[in-house]
Amino acid sequence: MNKHQEMQRLIRLYKETTGEVEVDMHKVAKFANERGWPLPKPRDPFDMLAKEFAQAARQEFRTDSKTGKPYRANHALPSTVRGVQLTLWIDIDEAPRHQMLKSLINRREQMVGDGLQLSLDADHWNGIHEGEEPIDIPMDLTDDIEWRKNAPDDESEAA
Repeated sequence: MNKHQEMQRLIRLYKETTGEVEVDMHKVAKFANERGWPLPKPRDPFDMLAKEFAQAARQEFRTDSKTGKPYRANHALPSTVRGVQLTLWIDIDEAPRHQMLKSLINRREQMVGDGLQLSLDADHWNGIHEGEEPIDIPMDLTDDIEWRKNAPDDESEAA
């Protein structure tokens, strides 16, 4: 059994022991530690700081001067440097086409993965609840995206 499988077993044991069905993972962590699960070693402070910088980069938005719409300034670029996989960050206003294409395709692949898992989860729930109305989650997001692109922004709603 690998580490995550063992953790999953402990989550089930916690639920069985407590009778809880909505699980607070902080309580599970304490439960596991009380049963001998070791606490993780503290993280490298530089790794922690780098994650904070990545979060700050991810949250920087600018406004397009032509459309007035916001766009994400910094984009993750998965890279391999000397055999080590890491994420570099590029500025959308400086990045050459090949870097932006790679970054945008990577984000699209993440969306496809999320959509696939959402579909599998809905299919499973529908399959075990045949007597209930099935949950149908449309996967074509084209209209949703266009509606949001054309929705009034917060400032114009406030006026």
